[in-house]
Amino acid sequence: MVTLNKIYTRTGDAGETALGNGDRVAKHSVRVNSYGTVDETNATVGMARLHATGDIDGQLAMIQNDLFDLGADLCRPDMEKDADAEYAPLRITDAQVERLETQIDAMTKAVQPLKSFILPGGSPLAAHLHLCRTVSRRAERLTVELSGLETVNPAAVKYLNRLSDWFFQASRIANNNGADDVLWVPGANR
Repeated sequence: MVTLNKIYTRTGDAGETALGNGDRVAKHSVRVNSYGTVDETNATVGMARLHATGDIDGQLAMIQNDLFDLGADLCRPDMEKDADAEYAPLRITDAQVERLETQIDAMTKAVQPLKSFILPGGSPLAAHLHLCRTVSRRAERLTVELSGLETVNPAAVKYLNRLSDWFFQASRIANNNGADDVLWVPGANR
């Protein structure tokens, strides 16, 4: 369990932060941007949960916990040294990705196929889930960029890719199973 006795440490005042393995890096590094954007995604999920109930709220709660797992995964480089670590580093697993896929498949069965792109909006929950989707896509882009520079857990990239799809389908569920989706009308304002 994590114990936080002191909130500020002054160790980041020069623009560096510590990773999970103790290494110090610039706060603007791709790795820090990657897990920082995962944290931002988590905050948007918290906002969405203000409007969520039932199964969607329960699933969002699980996603919030997963996002902390993902942040812990991304802040710990050197996967090849995991076996030598003092304690087993937390890594996203394929089972977490598969859970998202199962939930996406269930939501897909509940909505009609799309015949147009959807504009972000509709119900308050759907609008917030679209924001979650776009922020999680940014986290994915940064994590993919990081994976081109350093070793990244492949399940972490898969999780982020499925997560944005989860948010998309959940937004449709939040819009009366897609009946209240706001459809894009190409060239409508010409």
